Amino acid sequence: MAGNSKRPVNVAILGATGRVGQELLKVLAERKFPVGELKLLASARSKDMTIEYCGKQYPVQEPSAEAFKGVDIVLASAGEAQSKEFAPLAVQAGAVVIDNTNAYRMDPDVPLVVPEVNGDAIKKHKGIIANPNCSTAQLVPVLKVLHELGGLKRVIVSTYQSVSGAGKEAMDELEQQTRAVLNDQDYDAQIFQKQIAFNLIPHIDKFLDNGYTKEEMKVVLESQKILDLPNLPVTCTAVRVPVVISHSEAVTVDLERAVSPAQAREALANSPIIEVWDNPEKNVYPTPLEAAGQDPVYVGRIRRDTSSENGLNLWVVADNLRIGAALNAVRIAEYLVEHKLLKQPVAS
Repeated sequence: MAGNSKRPVNVAILGATGRVGQELLKVLAERKFPVGELKLLASARSKDMTIEYCGKQYPVQEPSAEAFKGVDIVLASAGEAQSKEFAPLAVQAGAVVIDNTNAYRMDPDVPLVVPEVNGDAIKKHKGIIANPNCSTAQLVPVLKVLHELGGLKRVIVSTYQSVSGAGKEAMDELEQQTRAVLNDQDYDAQIFQKQIAFNLIPHIDKFLDNGYTKEEMKVVLESQKILDLPNLPVTCTAVRVPVVISHSEAVTVDLERAVSPAQAREALANSPIIEVWDNPEKNVYPTPLEAAGQDPVYVGRIRRDTSSENGLNLWVVADNLRIGAALNAVRIAEYLVEHKLLKQPVAS
């Protein structure tokens, strides 16, 4: 549901020229967010660019303390280092920052939010609100429903993550490698550790001392924080796949109480942001291609786990650039406006 305020909200997008920045502009327009003044901020190499929004051209500026003056909401997607540098300056200028990077997600003083899961946490913000990792964002709405239905005991997740999660350069690399392979040409792998075309890579972000990747531990720790279940056992294996947009997840849950697949389907279908596509006999189940460009979290292949008394297996798919980034950030912004939680008065 789009923001219902008619009063203009001054918005800055930090990282406006990036893939998520472009998606943020698209979602703001689609949902008719009440944008007043719009500032597009990006690195110096983009300073001579202009970007169209709702029929008007906007110049791209370099971020600075001065650039945040008069801004109500900053949507930040420029990278962790930039968020750490500029988010505090934006807050000092009176803005609320919704940060799409990993800079503040595990900060105990910063709410980590999927509005449909833990929207009340937004009310505790101190100027910065964190947007979760894209894989976490599509997972936790499903986990919340199942926890309310049967009580979560353990969660096992294997992710199949599209190249768009690594940015535009990664998308370009998949296309270039695919063309090269099909034409029997040489190529260089620059963004990914190994060839991504016609391949899978079980390595996203850097490896940690415990043998997990940083991406895998994001899913573990962020899920626990958003669900407010700090002791919930969660384990994850994250895999990069040669898909352009949309992340998929194979999810196994152990529950405190027995829940049938039919009960799970009904409860999940009642969520405002989940669509259940689950009729394998008619080949009805979600795929990344079908989820791309769409708003819901799609769930299918819901079945009993034959290895566990109270276990269920599910298949979860969503557009990582929308539910995992831009759409979730704009929904947080809408919540701020609807509940009058902006740090300074909205411009009249």
